[in-house]
Amino acid sequence: MLPSADRTKPHRPWWRLLYTWVLIGIVAGVATGAFLPGFGAGLQPLGQAFIALVKMIIPPVIFLTVVTGIAGSHGVGSLGRVAVKAFAYFLVFSTLALIVGLIVSHLIQPGAGMHVDPRTLDASAVQGYAAKAHESTLTGFLLAIIPETLVSAFTSGSILQVLFVAILFGIALSLVGEPAAPVTDLLERLATVVFRLVSLVMWAAPVGAFGAMAFTVGKYGVGTLVSLGALVGTFYLTSALFVLVVLGTVGALTGFSILKLLRYLRAELLLVLGTSSSEAALPALIEKMQAAGAAREVVGVVVPAGYSFNLDGTNIYMTLAALFIAQATGVHLSLGEQLALLGVAMLSSKGAAGVTGAGFITLAATLAIVPKVPVAGMALVLGVDRFMSECRSLTNFIGNAVATLVVARWEGKLDREALARALDGHPAPLTAASGERDPD
Repeated sequence: MLPSADRTKPHRPWWRLLYTWVLIGIVAGVATGAFLPGFGAGLQPLGQAFIALVKMIIPPVIFLTVVTGIAGSHGVGSLGRVAVKAFAYFLVFSTLALIVGLIVSHLIQPGAGMHVDPRTLDASAVQGYAAKAHESTLTGFLLAIIPETLVSAFTSGSILQVLFVAILFGIALSLVGEPAAPVTDLLERLATVVFRLVSLVMWAAPVGAFGAMAFTVGKYGVGTLVSLGALVGTFYLTSALFVLVVLGTVGALTGFSILKLLRYLRAELLLVLGTSSSEAALPALIEKMQAAGAAREVVGVVVPAGYSFNLDGTNIYMTLAALFIAQATGVHLSLGEQLALLGVAMLSSKGAAGVTGAGFITLAATLAIVPKVPVAGMALVLGVDRFMSECRSLTNFIGNAVATLVVARWEGKLDREALARALDGHPAPLTAASGERDPD
């Protein structure tokens, strides 16, 4: 039973809720791009500026969350258990997402009947992505996790480098013990200030969403969706089924409703939709998962690692798009070749993680290793990739939120009462980043 104060707390007016303004920004951006395409395409800097603001605060948020979480857990062993369980979850569900994309592409066959001659495709349009894919190897990705210096981790733009340094620093604080208590206390106080900074930055989200949506619709046009509507519709439908059925089942087994979780994260989901970037909502996700009862050390490890290793939406996209290209160009893939495609996609999705335009780059990397499907076929989906990136980002974001709660439950560090309160609309006062301290 919730305290009477919570049950009688008045709702905040709609004009004081962040998600309302993000939604208005998205609608205004779509309208601007549709009716004033030239002007809308020129508003790209608004979206870029907001994402740059968020990326500016991601390193300190991750560092402080992880370090204080490890130092406060009074045990390094629990960190290893969290990491093992998280990566086991990532492996299973990333593979499942690839399989789902493969199955749906066979059932619906969005590319069948197009009869595209690969020789008529403009291969030069995708050469840049193919070059980046060639540069992004798994070995190079793993070596890039180690920063040149402790400080460079905060300026490199790599989430995994910050996570690596934070884990080492947190372990060192934990091993030093009592003499390091003043440092831990300072970091706790600094975390309070940084999360207040997050709440300030997030109020620029409506402007960022407006600029990003105006640019997307203005430059690419809604008309591009018509010609490849089968592919785009199939991808959105597949992602929705994966979230509601697969992740919904996982949530039910863990003890929460996926629909309630989506409602709880509605402001962040609108932000991801508007900016086509799940990174834009990373700081807010860290804060909201803690408010929902997940232990800080679990959140600090699972969320940042998930942004590179738990890419459900990207994995669905890769197998679906690869099979679409094969169907459109009349290429028949045997079962063995499809399994090989699955294995390559599993590796390439990690090798290009964290790279701008990672979904398209990983697709290029996958097709380059499975030569039977022409890489030039990527030109078929280039025009609508921007629209599909929004769905990729949304699915990735939701997948990481579910993963955090599941791993916290496995580790016995999920406050079930706090989770129930948060999903019922009465979270602990840790949701400043989303502008919903008193949710409606």
